[in-house]
Amino acid sequence: MTLYAAYGSNLDPARMGERCPHSPLRTTGWLEGWRLTFGGEEHGWDGALPTIVQDPFEQVFVAVYDVTREDESSLDGWEQADTGLYRKTRVRVSTLTGEQVTWAYVLDAYEGGLPSASYLGVLADAAEAADAPADYVAALRRRPCRSSGL
Repeated sequence: MTLYAAYGSNLDPARMGERCPHSPLRTTGWLEGWRLTFGGEEHGWDGALPTIVQDPFEQVFVAVYDVTREDESSLDGWEQADTGLYRKTRVRVSTLTGEQVTWAYVLDAYEGGLPSASYLGVLADAAEAADAPADYVAALRRRPCRSSGL
């Protein structure tokens, strides 16, 4: 087992249960010194893709999962890490029980661009499902986004 810090749609335990059925939620916490942003607009089907970048004044809410090797391989496919779109990086997560070293996916593209309104909704719903603080979820819902035209 290895620890994975999810900050995007994988924050949702139900979604992770479908993608990684052998990898339970361990805890939630914060990536301190990181911020959620978007980039790689040319790679997204409907807008920019989520990523994290280091920022000493920010923090990102995450869900920490115990991931099996088999599920990690499957997740690499979902996140396109096997194609190089995302890469893995080691991060420290602050939890109620202390700091944990985990890995997270980081987009291998330039920062910039807007996520689609629909994806931003998925992201906020996932954060809510993971019991993120209400102000964090509200801030996600207020972020600038690209209209989906629907």
